[in-house]
Amino acid sequence: MDHSHHMGMSTMDHNSTMSPSHHHPTTSASHSHDHMMMMMPMTFYFGFKNVELLFSGLVINTAGEMAGAFVAVFLLAMFYEGLKIARESLLRKSQVSIRYNSMPVPGPNGTILMETHKTVGQQMLSFPHLLQTVLHIIQVVISYFLMLIFMTYNGYLCIAVAAGAGTGYFLFSWKKAVVVDITEHCH
Repeated sequence: MDHSHHMGMSTMDHNSTMSPSHHHPTTSASHSHDHMMMMMPMTFYFGFKNVELLFSGLVINTAGEMAGAFVAVFLLAMFYEGLKIARESLLRKSQVSIRYNSMPVPGPNGTILMETHKTVGQQMLSFPHLLQTVLHIIQVVISYFLMLIFMTYNGYLCIAVAAGAGTGYFLFSWKKAVVVDITEHCH
């Protein structure tokens, strides 16, 4: 059963590119409802005609515009991964209070070993914490932008998000300190 009439869209040829239907805002209740229910593709597609990118005024209509959008989205996803690693590095550098706690743990052959844990923190009213807060806000906004870009279901843009995130992780995360607990047996 075809329900496309509920969203104000017409049946489309599978070879055509998906494009959202645009309605001019009016004062009628039914027209405003149609405006809120703009057609959005719910399956992946590869096209570059009438692809809205985050904002209604930012519309991709040519292959060149799609190539430019691909590069921009790729770089944004790379930047997002770099920002995550930079925030972790900045946090490690700004830690001010360090507390060590030791506790006995059972060792081999009935022996007792001492395990030491380091607890670190930072002051709330400090420039490093303020900077972390601003960078966190930027990171959250970028993550939502990348999610919304992926939700366009445009194959080119989805590939740009995934490839940019993968490349960013590859380039930036190798410096990330990894703590391996050799006493952990459930991997």
